[in-house]
Amino acid sequence: MGNFNPAYHLNVALHYLLFFFLASSYLQTSVKSCIEEERRALLTFKQDLTDPSSKLSSWVGQNCCRWRGILCENRTGHVAKVDLRNPYVPSYDDQVWDEVTYQRSFLGGKINPSLLSLKHLQYLDLSNNNFHEIHIPKFFGQLKSLQYLNLSASSFGGEIPPFLGNLSNLNYLDLSWNNMFSPISLKNLSWLPHLSFLKYLNLGGHDLGSQGIGWLNVVNKLPSLLELHLRSCGIQSLPFSLQTINLTSLLVLDISHNIINSSLPEWISNLTSLRNLDLSVNSFSGPFPHELASLKSLEHLDLSYNILHDQIPKFVGNLCNLKILSLAGNKFDGGIRDLLTGFTNCTNNTLESLDLSSNGLEGELPATLGMLHNLEYLELHHNYMNGSIPESLGQLSKLAHLDLSWNSWQGILTESHFINLTRLVYLVVIMGQPLSLSFNVAYDWIPPFKLDRISIENCQVGPGFPLWLQFQTEVSSVYLRNIGISDSIPEDWFLKLSSHVIYLDLSYNQIKGKLPSQLKFPNLKFIDLSHNQFEGPLPIWYTNATVLSLESNLFFGPIPSNVNQLFPNLQELYLSENHLNGTIPLSICNIEGLSILSLRSNQLHGEFPQAWSLWSRMYVVDVANNSLSGNIPSSMGVPSSLLILKMNDNNFRGEIPSSLKNSSFVMGIDLGGNQLTGNVPSWIDSNMPQLSMLRLRSNSLSGHIPRQLCYLPSLHILDLGRNNFSGTIPDCLNNMTCLLYDDLTNNKNMSAIYDAHTTVTSKGQDLDYYKTLDLVYSIDLSSNNLEGEIPEGIISLIGLGTLNFSMNQLSGSIPSKIGNLHLLETLDLSYNHLSGKIPQSISSLTFLSHLNLSYNNLSGRIPSGSQLQVLENNSSIYKGNPSLCGVPLSTKCPGDDNITPNKDPEDKNEDDEDDKGVVWFYVSLGLGFIVGFWGVCGTLVLKKSWRYAYFRFFDGIKDKVALAIALKVARLQRKS
Repeated sequence: MGNFNPAYHLNVALHYLLFFFLASSYLQTSVKSCIEEERRALLTFKQDLTDPSSKLSSWVGQNCCRWRGILCENRTGHVAKVDLRNPYVPSYDDQVWDEVTYQRSFLGGKINPSLLSLKHLQYLDLSNNNFHEIHIPKFFGQLKSLQYLNLSASSFGGEIPPFLGNLSNLNYLDLSWNNMFSPISLKNLSWLPHLSFLKYLNLGGHDLGSQGIGWLNVVNKLPSLLELHLRSCGIQSLPFSLQTINLTSLLVLDISHNIINSSLPEWISNLTSLRNLDLSVNSFSGPFPHELASLKSLEHLDLSYNILHDQIPKFVGNLCNLKILSLAGNKFDGGIRDLLTGFTNCTNNTLESLDLSSNGLEGELPATLGMLHNLEYLELHHNYMNGSIPESLGQLSKLAHLDLSWNSWQGILTESHFINLTRLVYLVVIMGQPLSLSFNVAYDWIPPFKLDRISIENCQVGPGFPLWLQFQTEVSSVYLRNIGISDSIPEDWFLKLSSHVIYLDLSYNQIKGKLPSQLKFPNLKFIDLSHNQFEGPLPIWYTNATVLSLESNLFFGPIPSNVNQLFPNLQELYLSENHLNGTIPLSICNIEGLSILSLRSNQLHGEFPQAWSLWSRMYVVDVANNSLSGNIPSSMGVPSSLLILKMNDNNFRGEIPSSLKNSSFVMGIDLGGNQLTGNVPSWIDSNMPQLSMLRLRSNSLSGHIPRQLCYLPSLHILDLGRNNFSGTIPDCLNNMTCLLYDDLTNNKNMSAIYDAHTTVTSKGQDLDYYKTLDLVYSIDLSSNNLEGEIPEGIISLIGLGTLNFSMNQLSGSIPSKIGNLHLLETLDLSYNHLSGKIPQSISSLTFLSHLNLSYNNLSGRIPSGSQLQVLENNSSIYKGNPSLCGVPLSTKCPGDDNITPNKDPEDKNEDDEDDKGVVWFYVSLGLGFIVGFWGVCGTLVLKKSWRYAYFRFFDGIKDKVALAIALKVARLQRKS
């Protein structure tokens, strides 16, 4: 019901009324054959058309009146109707449709002027075909008998011929959606007023924005107009008022999907005959338009996706003819009690569809909801509604579509909430807060509905797999994510489901047991059974699925060798975090469309397939944490589309293949934890502008750290630790532009493409990051043979969260302005040869939670600061620096035993300032006492009434205290 469109149905009604008129006339008097001249004209017309699906195969023989799409007048035999509309129109809601069949369904070619021989042609429909941007033929303006002309969605180009204005009998004209990328030009609409009988006009998809309000002045001259459709016409403004309005007979007005930024024009209130008003997807602003209160005939009102605000006024519920009301995607707030009460007070409540989603609505859902007996479609998702859902919901016996998602509901849903919902086919209850809403129905409850789509997330439905779900065997889309099921799935439910299910997601439960070993899913496109406890070998399912996710389960055994035959259309394969063993089958390379391969954390061994180049559009490869060996394939960089490569923690050897340089859009490379040798390739440079993570940790790489790494503009995770690098730290680190700012929200987010799992050494331990890698900003060069000083430019990287240069041969001092790195959480410079004092600025690192300066040659007093004092294991931070002294070490600094400690010369000014502060403190204290004392006591001395009131108050307090003491003493005496 949510897709019901009165404008469309009125269009169809006009179409079929005319068709019925012509057909009934035809049936009254039999025609033996059509006019020979017209038959030849149609055949000539056919010869210039392309017809790949042979829709015109019936155009043979003498009687053209019986050809497909042709209708003749009853008495004369003249052709009155040519209807070649392509009926194959896939909807955006279609989950399965054949694109090849769709493309073959078009008519195309040229339009022969032989149609001019059809002197009595009243009806011409060539819509939804593909004429490849040919111009609308000029001779159409000579078809004077035409009453109906539909050329919509047929890829005509050029300019609308102004001589269409010669079709004075025309009452239906549809030129919409012709070549969306290069629409028909509408420079001149002066011909439109000549169509004085026009009742239906559709110019959707064509640019009217350049004409200002000129188009409105032209349309306002069409007194017979009943429907006006101007969807997506680039209209930027509407006049607030009009001197005259001739469109008083208008039944349908659609100016949706434009860019109008204003309040609603007042002249719309004069269109009192309107039944369908669609102003959706604009920028109308302000409160709900009160101009609409006069439109008592409205049946369909769509104001969705504007920027209207405040509460929905009461009068909306008094528009008693409304069947469809959509206010989604605005900023309405408050409750909806008054709105629903208005509808229920109507003598004949006609509301069939109500969409209030994506607003700021609050409060509880009123019980009066159950009185909307005709309601078929209800959308309340993405609001702030709370409380329990009323049981009166179960009285909506016509309800087919229900979405209550993304609110703050609490409580339980029982059988009463669904008792009369016999027509329900679409149920969506997705909660943001886990398990705040639960389904509490008897195990043997048999629901009254058979769903086509069910989506439940973060609600308590388990722990058992309830019987009411087992009865849903006709669903095409199943989404039951994190609903607390810890039971096994009945095998017969899977068997019944397999024949028609398209989308299947049972992830983030604790479902256990084995899956049926062999099934066919002819329509299945998406499978996600991840994060459960399924066990056994991988199921052998034959399906056309594009996404298969079985990760984080207990599957064991090898990956099927014929995986390409099981899943020939697979685009994303997730088998990570199981117990799979064996080798990666070579057949996996024969899945041509594969773009994401995730086999992380299994027990796979052997070499990685060498036929890497067969994957032409691979985005993600994650085979980390296995036992794979051999060289990384030399063809690894052939798919230049590669975005994320994770082969870490295996046994790969050899050098990093040079072919990776072809992957210029790569965002993350993790080859750590292998046995790689050689240098860091010099081709890892600014030609990889999106590279944000480079992790080569724990290998046997050697040589110098290349300066090119400094010029990777997106790099914010650099981990080269535990290798054999030598030389100095590049002095160009201050060119790592991604780390120069503390506002890093605009960085590329790898998690938007793939939930990348990476281990980063931070805070003294290995931390696992899954979906938050974009928040990690780290440089780790630890455990190498680097020498020289710490580059001063490091202090420019104020976005850094982790800096680890430990276990090298670094010398010199710690940069004095290290405190500039104010977001630093981890600083590890241990096991080097650093000398000099610890900079005082280190105490200003307020986010610091891990600091290690041990085993260096640092000297002098340890800086004081509140952040340094709260760090754990304080003394171990400075261990192995014999010349350090002061808290927290037991070694005292010179002069610490004196009563009056010696001051450093630079501290003298600070002491002077402290002395001045003390003096001013006492001066302020004295002044405060004088003002306070005399402000109170002086008033009591001078004002007799205040003095009496003051002493009466204290006399009363004294009496109450004395009485309380006496009562307490008496109680104690009784107890003793």
